Order: sequence, then C-alpha cells, then structure tokens
Amino acid sequence: MDILVALGLLVLAAVVMIECGSIGYGWIETEGPEPGIFPFIVAALLACASIANHTQAALFPSNEQREDFVSITGLGRVALVVVPLAVYIAGIGYIGIYVASALFIAIFMMAFGKMPVLRSLAVGTGVPLALFFMFELWFLVPLPKGPLEAMLGF
Repeated sequence: MDILVALGLLVLAAVVMIECGSIGYGWIETEGPEPGIFPFIVAALLACASIANHTQAALFPSNEQREDFVSITGLGRVALVVVPLAVYIAGIGYIGIYVASALFIAIFMMAFGKMPVLRSLAVGTGVPLALFFMFELWFLVPLPKGPLEAMLGF
C-alpha cells in the first residue's frame, strides 16, 4: 500500500507541476514570481517525498507493511472524519465557505475534541471571521459566499 500511495502522490505532483506551467512558475523581471511558483515548489517537494517513500517501501519493506492495511475499526474512524468532511465540502456551495467552516469547526470540536460548547462556538466563529477579514478585506481574494454574507452586503 505504501508503494501505491507513493505512486499516486507522484502522479498528483506531476499533474500539478504540469498545470503550473500553464499559469507560469518563473520570475517576471518587473513583477516578481509568477502565480504558479508556490504550487510548483510544493508539488516538487511532494514528488521528491513520494520518490523517497517509494524507494524505501520497495527496497526496505518493514514487517508492518506485510500486515493488513486497515482494520474495520480503523476504517470506521476514517469514515467518522471523511463523511462530515464531504458534508462540509458540499455545504460550501449552498451556505458559503465561512458559515460551513464555522459549523464544521464547532461541531468537530464538540464531537471529537470533547470541548465545551462555548469554546467550540468561539473558535468556530473566530477562525472563519479572521479568515474573512484576511481574504475578503485585506487580500481582496473572494471566496465562495452564501446567503448570510449576501444579507450582510458582501
């Protein structure tokens, strides 16, 4: 499984690096780095790590690699994260990224972190609010908005 994951991530890294070529990943003399430089660097690092992991798994397999990849209990734990994450991603299109993020963070803190309700609500509200100010007002990068932001005039 380590080899398959390493190969899958290597393919993903290659796709990102190729796509960065279409938006540019070089240096513009009067402007600075092109928009694709950061994703290209991250993808190149991912490719290097994938090659290293593939080499290690292929040449030096451990005893753990010979065991079952996942147990039923482990698969259930993964589902407890993946299912709410899928609902969150689907919710972004309907209620916007900020409201969806607030709900996701607060519910996750209460359900999995066993955090108190007030702390969960504070963090669940504070993080998306900080991101709203950062992206929408300071960086002027619009993110998907929902009906709440429309009511507030954004």
